[in-house]
Amino acid sequence: MIVTVLIFIAVLSILVLVHEFGHFITAKKAGAKVEEFGLGFPPRAFGIKRGETIYSINFLPFGGFVRIQGEDGSDRSDPKSFASKGILTRAFIVAAGVLMNLLLAVVLFSFAHAMGIVREVDEDNIPANAKNVGVLINFVDKDSPAHGGEIRPGDVILSMESEGERIDDIRSIQTVQDFTSMHLGKEVAIGLKRGGDVLEKTIIPRASPPEGEGAIGISMTYAGTISQPLYLAPIKGIESTAMFTIATFQAFGDMAYKFFVTGSLQEEVAGPVGIAVLTGEVRQLGFVFLMQFMALISINLAIINIFPFPALDGGRLLFFLVEAIKGSPVNQKYEKMAHTVGFFILIALIILITARDVGKFL
Repeated sequence: MIVTVLIFIAVLSILVLVHEFGHFITAKKAGAKVEEFGLGFPPRAFGIKRGETIYSINFLPFGGFVRIQGEDGSDRSDPKSFASKGILTRAFIVAAGVLMNLLLAVVLFSFAHAMGIVREVDEDNIPANAKNVGVLINFVDKDSPAHGGEIRPGDVILSMESEGERIDDIRSIQTVQDFTSMHLGKEVAIGLKRGGDVLEKTIIPRASPPEGEGAIGISMTYAGTISQPLYLAPIKGIESTAMFTIATFQAFGDMAYKFFVTGSLQEEVAGPVGIAVLTGEVRQLGFVFLMQFMALISINLAIINIFPFPALDGGRLLFFLVEAIKGSPVNQKYEKMAHTVGFFILIALIILITARDVGKFL
């Protein structure tokens, strides 16, 4: 548990550092004064001043910030003030965090492709560069024998044994299905590979499973680890980032629509507690899976921040757009009020999701 929490904090810290570094470096390059670059939220644990910037570590580890002179719209006459910069420059500084998160996703996916990503393969036409080919569990039904037996998505089925009959080195989905159907209602020991560990779980296949579910309650695919040469890995990294970014946009659109129409959040939405639990599960599958998971969170962080909602980067970009249309800055009193209200709405939403996650996962 402690290891999972530490890994979760490390993952979150890296994502936030990369995001805030985007704001930091572009502000510096634009000639704006960065007053503080902080990891975590205050109160401050300690800080070191280098040049005109304080680099701080704060006690609340879930987050980070960059404090730029004039970002509240003041000091327009000071050339080092954020407010004195042109709209495009300010917009680029604000959007740089999102761009850095997407760039991080590209880097992580690129390394993952170079090291080898688990992908579905054709049983009758296995690629030459595929390794560790086998039957992979990609979904576990809730309240199924597999769920009760602590079988998880990402596990690879190595063997099955029941009533003295054993099959080793399972090489097809059909083999798993046939063995299961012959031992309904009987104890079946399933050998699994999870990351670098080999486990054995005991389940009892159901003779009459719910409609749409199988006897064990799993969905399987035939998969292998496929690695790309170094010159192709970055291209695959860009492709993966683009594909998941589009898919995440669509998922967020569906979620937002259902939330505003029904007033309820989808089960798939997770807060800090849910992500921490998922981090613990993913780390057991291996470092490459953790890198891909981190890339997906980075994409999610980028998309959430680009939403045109007050208190987010997208909200600030929206005010810049209004400024460009009307030819003058938005009244700072109203903009600050909008960001404050937006911030409290986001905090309330996080608390709601976290409370649900506590009941769901803990």
